[in-house]
Order: sequence, then C-alpha cells, then structure tokens
Amino acid sequence: RQAPAFLVLLAAVLVAGVGGSVKSASADPSITAKRAEAQDVLEQIHAIDGQLGHAAEAYNLATIRLDGIEAELKTNARHLVIARSSLAGAQRHLSERLVALYVNGRESSAVEVLLGAESLDDLLSRLDAVERVSEQDARVLREVKAFKAEVGSRKQRLDAARKAQAKVVAERASRRTAIEGQLRERQRMLSSIQGQIAELEAAEARRQAQLEAQARARLAAAIRRQAAVRPAAPPAEAAVLAPAVAAAADPPSVAPSVEAVPPVAPAARYGGVVGIAMQYLGVPYRWGGGDPSGFDCSGFSMYVYAKLGVLLPHHAATQYGMGTAVSRDQLEAGDLVFFNGLGHMGIYIGGGQFIHAPHSGDVVKISSIHDSWYASTWVGARRL
Repeated sequence: RQAPAFLVLLAAVLVAGVGGSVKSASADPSITAKRAEAQDVLEQIHAIDGQLGHAAEAYNLATIRLDGIEAELKTNARHLVIARSSLAGAQRHLSERLVALYVNGRESSAVEVLLGAESLDDLLSRLDAVERVSEQDARVLREVKAFKAEVGSRKQRLDAARKAQAKVVAERASRRTAIEGQLRERQRMLSSIQGQIAELEAAEARRQAQLEAQARARLAAAIRRQAAVRPAAPPAEAAVLAPAVAAAADPPSVAPSVEAVPPVAPAARYGGVVGIAMQYLGVPYRWGGGDPSGFDCSGFSMYVYAKLGVLLPHHAATQYGMGTAVSRDQLEAGDLVFFNGLGHMGIYIGGGQFIHAPHSGDVVKISSIHDSWYASTWVGARRL
C-alpha cells in the first residue's frame, strides 16, 4: 500500500526547510556586505603595508649614509688634531731657527756664519744655505697651514652634510610613523569589522538553530497527528517517514577542509641558513630592527646570513644588487626573494615558501610565494 501523498510532501518540505535554512547563513546580505568591507580594508592594509616597507628601506638607506658621514667626521677630527699639532711644531721649529740665525746668543747668528767664510765662494755658499733653510722652513709652515685650513673647511662641509642628513633621517622616520599610524588605524578598523562579522554570524547561527528546532517540532507534531487518526503506519509509510525524521532530528555535519602544507626543503648552498632563520619564527617585527629583539625584512636576512659569515647591508634594494639573479622556477633554499618594488624581501626555504619579517604588528613567519599578494608583487630573486 502506498504512503499517503500529503505525508511524503510534508516530510520533504520540512526536511528541505531544515537543510535549506543552513545555506541562508552565508547568504545573509548584512554578513556579505561586512565581508566585502573587510576585504576592502584588508586591501588598504596591504597597500599601506607596501608604503611602510618602502619607507623603512628609505630610512635604512638614510641611516647608512648618516653613519658614513659620522665616520668621516671622526676621521677628519683625527686629521685636525694632527694638523694642529704639526702647525704648532712647525711654528716652534721656525721660531727656534730664526732665533739661532738672527739673535745673538750662545749659538752662532747668521752674520757670524757669513763672516766665518774663508773665501768669496764659501761666502756665497753659506749665504745660499741660510736662504734655503729659511725658505724650507717657511714652505713647511705654509703647507701645514694649508692642511689645517683644508681640514677645517672639510669639517664645516661635513657638519653641514651631517645636519642635512640628520634632517632626512628625521623626515623619513616621521613619514614611517605617519604610515604606521595609518596602518594601525586600518588594522583596528579591520578588527572591528571582523568582530561585527563574528557577531552577525553567531546571531545567524542562533536563528538557524531556532528554525531547525521549529522545523523538527513541526515534523514531529505532524507525525503524531497522523498517528492519532490512523491506527498504525504501514511498513511502506514508515519507510518513507523514517529517513525524514532522522534527517530532521540529526542534521548532517560538514567536515572542515584542511589545507595541505608543502614540505620545507633543506638549503641547497648555505646549508645552515634555513635552520638559522627558522630559529627566529615568532620574533616580532621591529621597524629598522636587525637583531632578535625585532627584525624588519632586510634586517632579518642581514642577521641570518651574518651567522654564516656573509655580510649584507641593511637595505633590501642594495641586497638585490648582490649575488646572481635566479628565476622563480629555479629557486633553491637560501635564495633571497624580493617583492613590491624592492620594498619587501625574505629568504626562500623551499616548497614554494619563504621566511620573512612582514610588517608592523606581525612576527617572523613563513608564507607562500604563490599567495596572491606576493605573486602579484614579485620582483625577483638573488643567489649569494
């Protein structure tokens, strides 16, 4: 005997209502709009983060130049001390010679030297010697004075250069601070939006749970009413209703997908670079940082390679000029990888992954070169 049509329809409608209600959570317009807003802010964060990377590298370069000027000033200061000492010595020596030649005393004067000549030739020879000695002393004095003047002039130029470069460093630090402020503001905005999304999703989940409970209750009530007017459900009818009741009482769950993580390959040339770099996973990003208290991108690669005796400058663009170029499909662990117009860099560790210090508020971590942002801003790679 066939099951009554209305029971089949009732079960189908109620089960469809239970299953369909779950799908509507992701389609909630308010959640969709918030997710779009969050994506927009995330893109702004990426853009600002790129600006921050360039600002950090510009600051690093300005600091390197300022350090160079400071070193020149120290060298020049040593030269100035030598010049002053030499000038004083030359002046003292000339005074002593003049006293010996032109002032009567225990030593012979110039007149006595000339009067002691035994012949005209001897007289001319002695006169020429006196003139040469005097001219030599005067020349030494002039040279020492000129050296002192040049050192003093150079000090003035270096002082002016240091002042100008310090201003550049301050301006670039100010620029960095302003960008970091923008980045923090966007990160707060993103956090707020994500919080709102979580609240909306939780509210939607509660609403869906309530709808499911109501649907299951309606199904159970309908079955009870049908049982009251009919003595017993025939086997065919029970076979139709059983799956519906089971589905309504215990909705199927969906297992979350797990993203596979590619293996990390060992370093090809610098065998220890990957192992060294991995020791600093989780170290916070610090703008201008180059030690385990905090790294920026070029400071991290500089520090890691220094452990192997390879000295790199604290500047991504300068590091990009070192070693040999490597194509993306020929990368080996230990290669330096560069992104975003040389505003960011990291160390390739194999398996399509690289380790790097990303940006303020983040830590040293592993990312994939195939992630959309890194793939779209790829510049190149270098092998040291």
